[in-house]
Amino acid sequence: MIAGHFGLAAAVKGREPQVPLWALMLATVWLDILFVPLFLLGAETITVPEGEAAGYGHAIIHADYTHSLLGALLLSALFGWLAARRWGKRAGWILGAVSFSHWLLDLVVHRADMPWLPANWGDLPRLGLGLWRSPVASAVVEAALVALGAWLYWRAVQTLPSQAGRGRLVAALIAIGGLGTLALDVSGVAG
Repeated sequence: MIAGHFGLAAAVKGREPQVPLWALMLATVWLDILFVPLFLLGAETITVPEGEAAGYGHAIIHADYTHSLLGALLLSALFGWLAARRWGKRAGWILGAVSFSHWLLDLVVHRADMPWLPANWGDLPRLGLGLWRSPVASAVVEAALVALGAWLYWRAVQTLPSQAGRGRLVAALIAIGGLGTLALDVSGVAG
């Protein structure tokens, strides 16, 4: 869903031009960035169920801190607070919401492996709608998010008065398209 997250960042950039695109893209993957050190420390894990092939959508991700509902809310609030200190209150709210959108998009694609509370405290039923079980369907959803985001961004930049602004648009669209293609390729869907 990395490509889809970046597509959402482009869509928000189209509506909120004052928020830096790089900050929006960082916000969309903030939870995954924090997952990495916890994964390396063994606090969060990835397993493949016995009898299934490793690959796109087959893993069960035990991101019990970064991808729990409460954990995602708290980490997104932290991101928004840090952003507000740099770019103001409005940008902070936007970036905090974009950060939390990661959890919402993951809810659609993940198997039921996302807990309500950090460390799955209370052993509540886990969340996830499991779109990853259909790699083609999840790739279509991601591609749609990237296309929609790029289109909304393109539309917004058409109002820029200068050629320099349009040049930045082309560079950003190339970056979004390249990152989206790379994300799909790494996940094993495109290649």
